[in-house]
Amino acid sequence: MAIKSDSKLTVKKLVPKIERLFELSAEKILSIEQSAKPGAGTPVFTVKGKYTSRGWTEWTQGFQYGSALLQFDAMGDERFLEIGRRGTIERMASHVSHIGVHDHGFNNVSTYGNLWRLMREGKIPHNADENNFYELALKVSGAVQAARWTKIADGTGFIHSFNGPHSLFVDTIRSLRSLAVAHQLGHVLMAEQDAKISLLQRLLEHAFNTARYNTYYGDGRDTFDERGRTAHEAVFNVASGTFRCPNSQQGYSPFTTWTRGQAWAICGYAEQLEFLRVTGGKENKLLAKARMVFEETVRATADHYLENSCADGIPMWDTGAPNLHRLGNFAAKKSDPFNKWEPVDSSAAAIAAQGLWRLGNYLRAPRYNHAALTIARTLFSEPYLSTSAKHQGLILHSVYHRPNGWDYIAPGQRVPNGESSMWGDYHALELALLLLREARGENYLTFFDADGSRG
Repeated sequence: MAIKSDSKLTVKKLVPKIERLFELSAEKILSIEQSAKPGAGTPVFTVKGKYTSRGWTEWTQGFQYGSALLQFDAMGDERFLEIGRRGTIERMASHVSHIGVHDHGFNNVSTYGNLWRLMREGKIPHNADENNFYELALKVSGAVQAARWTKIADGTGFIHSFNGPHSLFVDTIRSLRSLAVAHQLGHVLMAEQDAKISLLQRLLEHAFNTARYNTYYGDGRDTFDERGRTAHEAVFNVASGTFRCPNSQQGYSPFTTWTRGQAWAICGYAEQLEFLRVTGGKENKLLAKARMVFEETVRATADHYLENSCADGIPMWDTGAPNLHRLGNFAAKKSDPFNKWEPVDSSAAAIAAQGLWRLGNYLRAPRYNHAALTIARTLFSEPYLSTSAKHQGLILHSVYHRPNGWDYIAPGQRVPNGESSMWGDYHALELALLLLREARGENYLTFFDADGSRG
């Protein structure tokens, strides 16, 4: 592995850094709440340290209010519960019924889902009407997401991205949370002639096809096949349902690995393996196949990530970025976000670290846990931790859309650095909460009902 994991690092040793992270996060969440104006667009990423919007799709609003809920969970400050709850009630309804995006698991599980979890865990008082409200939102969200369906030649299908019915994004593997929760709550998607469509079935089919078409296993699929490499997008002929080619919207090319997409796969598949542990029923044979396929996929992607990251666990934004050769053997050294040639992506690291932690627990494979803790230590320290009160971001050196040139490049710099993203900050907080609850001996953090009583 390129990453130099610290096998002596423990969760408890990281607690001071985690607590410091939440201290800083409190200031930044309050700053965003004060400066964000209704109707001005969702905060997406920072420019000169201030959160700005980007009208592509409003896929980060759930992270805005979800971050406040994670802050409350960690520190118990009810100001943040109020921010998260009020924002969810006032701003998130349109996201529940949004038929035009693949982002339901991001927006709605981060808000309604966190509130449902906090009530289920007894961290907020139980209120039957409020609980039913959260559950209804989660049921509808899962069904709306599942309805965004493209059928392919073998009779299965996938949830297509906002690009259209031809497009299977690797990102969506983590948005399957919405289908998982809705299924666990006993919901189905109703179609023509009252046909009942299983949300679990659609979850599994989408995950199988992401594993098949967006992931590589070193078996000679094409000239650039490497075990664990991922393609951002798989493109299909919608008339025949046949696969045509890999593609990339946010990475450098279809034949290199956009590392945030790979991180979504690591985190998404690891979470789904945990979910399948509490999921049973008539689909047992299919679930057995799913566990085998998901495990193979997440092992491959995790190993590839670790082999291609810098020594401290931070990846470059793409493993085939055109100027990487100018950095020499960058994977043997700590990451340098201020280098002249290619940006790192701290948000990919935050997402991947959570997946690695869950994978290590699931497989009882400590090497993944050690890698996750090593990445967390890097992210929760300078130069990645944003300690300035003037900067609204929490984790620095995130990249949004390098090909489109959407990232701010400061004077005197040649590549983007020093800025934050709403998804990077949220996933750093989610990672920190996952580890903090472990250190405190609290229940293991899952997006679903881990006791399986509703399954």
